[in-house]
Amino acid sequence: MPASSCIEIGMLKLLTLLKDGRFHSGEALGAVLGVSRSAVWKQLQLLESELNLTVYKVRGRGYRLAAPLQLLEAEKIASLAVEVPWPALIHDEIDSTNAEALRLIATGRSAPFLVLAERQSAGRGRRGRAWSSPFAQNLYYSLVMRVEGGMRQLEGLSLVVGLAVRQTLLGLGLVSAGLKWPNDVLVDSRKVAGILLELVGDPADVCHVVLGIGINVNMQDADIDQAWTSLSLETGQLVDRNRLAAGLGDNLRRYLARHQREGFSALQKEWESAHLWQGRAVSLIAGSTCIEGVVLGVDHQGALRLKVGGVEKSFSGGELSLRLRDDS
Repeated sequence: MPASSCIEIGMLKLLTLLKDGRFHSGEALGAVLGVSRSAVWKQLQLLESELNLTVYKVRGRGYRLAAPLQLLEAEKIASLAVEVPWPALIHDEIDSTNAEALRLIATGRSAPFLVLAERQSAGRGRRGRAWSSPFAQNLYYSLVMRVEGGMRQLEGLSLVVGLAVRQTLLGLGLVSAGLKWPNDVLVDSRKVAGILLELVGDPADVCHVVLGIGINVNMQDADIDQAWTSLSLETGQLVDRNRLAAGLGDNLRRYLARHQREGFSALQKEWESAHLWQGRAVSLIAGSTCIEGVVLGVDHQGALRLKVGGVEKSFSGGELSLRLRDDS
């Protein structure tokens, strides 16, 4: 079910007034919103309960958010981009940006376009994993592209997206950012971003591909069952999400253009040099099957190359999970 805007208009207006992180009196807020002070109080309670935002209340000064809040703005993203930006649709809350992108493809919307959200109610990663989604803290980004020319245009595509994400993080000073096959971006063994690609149509002819990217940006705490970090935790400061989205778009354009011209083989060595588990002993898990080997790299199609029992083998597929061996 689409969930394009589960947040009340009044609550969004109040959030816009409070996003500067400064104190605002209940009387002033009510005057701007055209409601009573008690109505303002009720909306503030909703901000805390629905969006999990902390609102400080000080007698004689009014109300303020615990920290300034930056909302995504299509116009600002466009103004910060070096390349011509893709049309962007921004939702305050949605089930997932990938799911909305797939719905828009089904309605015949012309690609390319972007779907962004402040929060996802049913965000997911590979193998159906859920991911924490605090309001206006992270970047949930789905780019829809129309792909022609057959399978060559899809080979290694998720790995190319990973290179673009990593390049964006390097630009923020995260020099230890690296890749983990097939779709994770890590900083010092902690996940900071993930990628999920979904296809619609005939991959051998003409299809649409949704490039879903989730980046932990300003998230400070979350209930996640794996090691994670955020850009803010790594840099020690809040990161401008509009600038991040613009920079990511620029890097995606450059990497995707090269991939379209030259194929993944032109980026294979760069990807291997960024792979944090290169040369490491790993376990590759597919359902109940576990294959142990040493990472040699990837092939020209993006498949994982492992040395298994002295023999090189290649593996690919959406249901594979790669883990470090305890003795590596």
